[in-house]
Amino acid sequence: MLKIVVCVSGGGTNLQAVIDAISNGSITNARLEAVISNNPGAYALERAKAHGIAAFCISPKQFENRESFNQAFLQKVDSFQPDLIVLAGFLVVIPEIMIQQYPNRIINIHPSLIPSFCGTGYYGLKVHEGVLERGVKVTGATVHFVDEGTDTGPIILQKPVQVEEGDTPEVLQRRVMEQAEWNILPKAIDLIANGKVTVKDGKAVVAKV
Repeated sequence: MLKIVVCVSGGGTNLQAVIDAISNGSITNARLEAVISNNPGAYALERAKAHGIAAFCISPKQFENRESFNQAFLQKVDSFQPDLIVLAGFLVVIPEIMIQQYPNRIINIHPSLIPSFCGTGYYGLKVHEGVLERGVKVTGATVHFVDEGTDTGPIILQKPVQVEEGDTPEVLQRRVMEQAEWNILPKAIDLIANGKVTVKDGKAVVAKV
């Protein structure tokens, strides 16, 4: 049974997709142990509590420096002994020591087709603003392992989404979530939980199902 900790900063729609997928059997062999947020007002914490999942807030504002926060954050994650850490809209830079401690055991969902519109500065609506400014016709979402870089880890799954005439960043964000993110994040977790994802030569290899 894969033990999962989800880290999230906002509303938690991707978290809800994971909760629902575990509930309906789309994700098998996995259990949500805890949800951790850096934001005390994150609705994701309410979603977790509503489903009987342990929910915690660890905010950098509670600590005198980033090092103290990183230490407390890592201690809380470690306390659940997770097999997989899922970043579902977590707007905090993951401490390097944590990445080294959990190699190929941290995944992130990013709202574009990496390597486009990713890296430093590309998060939330900024991704979709960039897509529309550039005038690309197809965007999407990517689930990838987390390494020391920003959005540079091995790609597990991607799903394209059409950009439509008249899209605003908000409208496009919603379509990418509905058509891609909520689909491929649970799917990636299920693949990992059932031993169907490996990393070879810096690339994720997904077993054919």
